[in-house]
This record gives sequence, C-alpha cells and structure tokens, in this order.
Amino acid sequence: MIKGTGITKSFDTVTALSGLDINIPSGSVYGLVGPNGAGKTTLIKILTGIYRADSGEIVINGNTDPEDEELKQKTVYISDELYFYPGFTVGQTAKIYSSIYKNWDNVVFEKLKGVFGIDISRKVTKLSKGMKKQVAFWMGICAKPDIMILDEPVDGLDPVMRRSIMNLILQEVEERGMTVLISSHNLRELEDVCDHVGIMHGGKIVIEKALDDVKGNIHKLQLAFGKEVGDDFEKELEILKKDEFGSIKQYIVRGDATEIKEKLEKYEPVISDILPLSLEEVFIYELGGMGYELKNEIL
Repeated sequence: MIKGTGITKSFDTVTALSGLDINIPSGSVYGLVGPNGAGKTTLIKILTGIYRADSGEIVINGNTDPEDEELKQKTVYISDELYFYPGFTVGQTAKIYSSIYKNWDNVVFEKLKGVFGIDISRKVTKLSKGMKKQVAFWMGICAKPDIMILDEPVDGLDPVMRRSIMNLILQEVEERGMTVLISSHNLRELEDVCDHVGIMHGGKIVIEKALDDVKGNIHKLQLAFGKEVGDDFEKELEILKKDEFGSIKQYIVRGDATEIKEKLEKYEPVISDILPLSLEEVFIYELGGMGYELKNEIL
C-alpha cells in the first residue's frame, strides 16, 4: 500500500503540492489524473525518492523512506522522458537491469522477445521513441517489481502495442499482486485498466475513489415532460450543468441514481433517461465545478 499524508513541496515561490493525501491499495491499478500543472509528476518523483517532500508523511509497503535502497529494489519507475546509457544495446541494458534487480526473470525476458520483436543487438538510443518505450516496459516487467509507477506510459506507442503492454501489466497485477500507479492524460485508456482513481487539482487530490464509485455518483440526465412543470424539480437536484435541446432538457447531476429517479417520478416525465458518464466527462465536470477553467487545456 502507498499512503501519503499532508505532502507539501515548493520550488522557490511556486507551491507544487499543498497538503496532499493519497491512498493506493496494494494490488490495485490507480489512475492519477489532473490538468497540466496540477502536481502529478512532482508527486510521482517524491514517491520514487527523486524529490524530497518539504513536509508530510509517506508510507510505501510499510517503509517510511522513499529513498530506501530495498524499497527502490522493488520499484520500477517509467517516466515520459526516458534515459538509457549511450551506446548500450538492448541486451546490455538487460544485463544492467539484471544486476540491479534481484528478482530479474531472464526466462520472461526471453519470452518477451517475441512480443516486442526488437533485436537485442540494437543500440537503445538509436531506436524510435515508441521502441524506447517498449524497451523500458520490457526491462520493467522482467524486473518483477512490487510497485510500478508510470508517467504518461503509452505516449509514442501504437494501439496494438499499448494493449499488449497493458495486458502484460495487468497479468502481473493479477498473478503477483503488483501495485501500479499510472499518471496519464489518456483517460479513455485509464478507464479500461484502473480500479481506483485520484483527481488532482491545485497541488491536492480533490477526489479519490474506486473508479466505479467515481463514475456512479455523477450522471447525465435527459428529460422531457408532457405538461408544463416549470423548474421546481431542479431545486431537488445537484446540477453541475444544464442544456436544452428543443423539448429535451439535459443535465449533469451528482447523486445516487435511484434517489434521482424517485425525486423525478412525481413530475411524471415522458422521457427520463439516466446515462453513465465516461471518466473523461467526470473529470471535466468535477473540475469545472471547482472553478477550473476548461479552455484549451482539456486533455
């Protein structure tokens, strides 16, 4: 389990994290989302021991020091900006990883040659961005970590390889209970793999729930009435957004779906549809309700 309490971090006059709390259950796939500048990468670098928090407490699988060598032995971090030793081949890079990670699995390394299809005699720095990302995942999976932390992991990968890599990661979660933290702007793909989600804004995690709970508490409501009912029923709903399309009224509302239906029954709507929202829509409406201006930065 990864637990952070009251984490703060500033750079000169800029506050990147402000009393942030985070709870990532063991064996879960946790999606970390938020607008640019929310502090996602700063948080990740603190959890991986690259940055030190100014204050706050961090406990990772019972260890209170993110810089601890034993903890780093069991953690793989794949960042958006990859670094490989200049001049080293894929095979030589694998040897480095095998000398660092005690749980390195060479049998898995050989099996994954067919998945990635990259000649191990090729120099990693000469590969394309997408192929470098494949090498990073190849090494990371073979290291058999307890924790895998990914920052924009699928950037540069084609759709087929994205699916293959995510399937490999989910297999590790299922078989070994590996804990995965993924920070990404690709909310559609996060929705397919995550079971928990944390939404960041202004250096804090403002929403943290199981994915089903996040999506289950906010709905798209489409209504039409056969008689004039006015707007009285709106006072009974927690409305985040309202639109009208002819005789159809559309609302984004927060609350329990069953309770919403019960409140509407007495108004006898001729159309009453409650539709689930995607994670992307939840992100937009939740942050919109917190004053985040959704201009050109949306995803």
